[in-house]
Amino acid sequence: MAKLDIINVPDPLLKTVSDPIGQVDAAVRQLMDDMLETMYAAPGIGLAAIQVGVQKRVIVLDIEGDDDERKPLFFVNPEVTWESPEFNVYNEGCLSVPEHYAEVERPAEVKIKYLDYDGKAQEQRVDGLMATCIQHEIDHLNGVVFLDYLSRLKRNMIIKKVQKADKETIIL
Repeated sequence: MAKLDIINVPDPLLKTVSDPIGQVDAAVRQLMDDMLETMYAAPGIGLAAIQVGVQKRVIVLDIEGDDDERKPLFFVNPEVTWESPEFNVYNEGCLSVPEHYAEVERPAEVKIKYLDYDGKAQEQRVDGLMATCIQHEIDHLNGVVFLDYLSRLKRNMIIKKVQKADKETIIL
């Protein structure tokens, strides 16, 4: 496995729509393994392939948060097929928007279909943090960052802070 570089806003790649995967093969599984290592090292609970510069519809998640009880999840070509009429608000963060958080309202429960690590078709109904996380990551695959849910003023302010922090990191 290899740790990958995570790109930050306002990188234009984060605004692109990712391409579907034809089939889950060894290369796709290697990408998922590398993404998982990258996500754990960051540390985070979700990562979309576009965040590591790969324009493919691949997501890895692990919302358990305990190093001893890791429960990685893999989603290839995920899509939401149903949304509940009820909404939840979570204080979301993002590995491509380091150290910035904002409340985002999303459907409380969703049904998703996807291919798993082995390429088998799956359907699942999820709620709570899992529903929020999967929607957040699917947004990435569609060129949407959680900042897009905020006012233009707040979004631009956060982007400028991330750019400044990136410049300071490069100089050091």
